[in-house]
Amino acid sequence: WLLGLANAILEQRLPRQPEVNFDILDETLRSEATRTDVVRSLSDPDRDFLLWELKQGCMTAVINCLPPGERAAFTVCHVLKLPDAAAAKALAITESAYKVRLSRARKKIGDYLAPRCEHVNPMNPCHCPARVGTALHKGFIKPVAIGRAPGEVSLRKAEIPYGRYGTGVGNEDAPMRDIAAIYGGLPEPDPPADLGTKLVEHLASR
Repeated sequence: WLLGLANAILEQRLPRQPEVNFDILDETLRSEATRTDVVRSLSDPDRDFLLWELKQGCMTAVINCLPPGERAAFTVCHVLKLPDAAAAKALAITESAYKVRLSRARKKIGDYLAPRCEHVNPMNPCHCPARVGTALHKGFIKPVAIGRAPGEVSLRKAEIPYGRYGTGVGNEDAPMRDIAAIYGGLPEPDPPADLGTKLVEHLASR
């Protein structure tokens, strides 16, 4: 029920088309020359932390480039890992409509990441270590000393090390290549404890 409430609120508040797009994401992270000096100046676990922050931040930003309906379908499937019937019910749509949205979302994300991201193919041009400096400079990720802002939802677990490819502790540190596997390997969401209460209060006040 909480997921359904959250989705209903987002559908009311979000524009039908995303406020960011893939061009803006490219401009933010890939418009400047690569900078490996920042990564080389760090020691573990700070280095792994920033690489993991960049990966999860970039993957989240890619999802945000989707229209709200497709974004929700992709998230409940590959991040929350709900089965089709439960996902469609949570989004208050038919299962066939859910599958259409999910298929469109997968294609758009795949088309964007496949020729760019090292996590899909190590031969691709966009490598996290070369983008950390730019991401810090533009505020896309925060320095280790600052940490996350109060109330911010983080996809990151507290486990260390994170691994360059974010495959988790004890797993082979290698690219996943498959879009579903990349998103499926992200840690489970860690929302604030009072998120449910705030959603209910928001609905009650409308």
